[in-house]
Amino acid sequence: MRTRSTLTAVLSAFAAAALALTAGTASATAASGAPSGQAGRTGASCGSLRLTGDLPAPPAGMAVRQDVTIGAGCRPVFGKVTLVPARESAKAGSLSAAGATRQLKSWNEMYDCCNIRMTGVYTTSQWTTDGGRVTNAATDVTQQWNREPWNAGWNLKSQSRSTDCVTDCRVSRTEAHADFTYKGIFDVTGDWYATTHHSYVDLNADSTATCRFEVELRHTFIGWNWRRGCQ
Repeated sequence: MRTRSTLTAVLSAFAAAALALTAGTASATAASGAPSGQAGRTGASCGSLRLTGDLPAPPAGMAVRQDVTIGAGCRPVFGKVTLVPARESAKAGSLSAAGATRQLKSWNEMYDCCNIRMTGVYTTSQWTTDGGRVTNAATDVTQQWNREPWNAGWNLKSQSRSTDCVTDCRVSRTEAHADFTYKGIFDVTGDWYATTHHSYVDLNADSTATCRFEVELRHTFIGWNWRRGCQ
């Protein structure tokens, strides 16, 4: 009965997260003047777009994820928030003499309509709890971006990260930001595309966690996809 109640609470949290994500999303508007060749690859051009959303961290050994596709009229189309088994290498959750240790990974990615990942920000966290406190916490942040031949493609323009508390914490909060630009086959000027990712991770003293994500795009196209989740 306890297991059933826990699963029901988790699924209810996922449903609430999906509603919050929808409410916090701004739609894009169609734009003209796309660089030559880009529209043929990714469909109609849209203007700037900002998307936000929260996901509760899943139970150990599971992953929660959701995709958003830029659909007709440059409006986001939300996929379901899904709870699936995590990859074996990412399964986390153990007990030690000092208390509970959890691990958490998150991803915040933009893909084009050809399923090519353009940009992404990733976090890897581990925290130990004891006596109602986070006794030790650490979060690493990495970025990845797609390159093209002849030293072209996406570039990491800037990145920053901060953690407010790492020992004896009620909550350990980390935020990561990354700015990307593009200059390559689909825009030789380097002025058309700019994408900023924001990832936030809260590690709690009760061994739960929350992942929050934002992405801002100077220009986007119908068929692009925003993918994020945590496990």
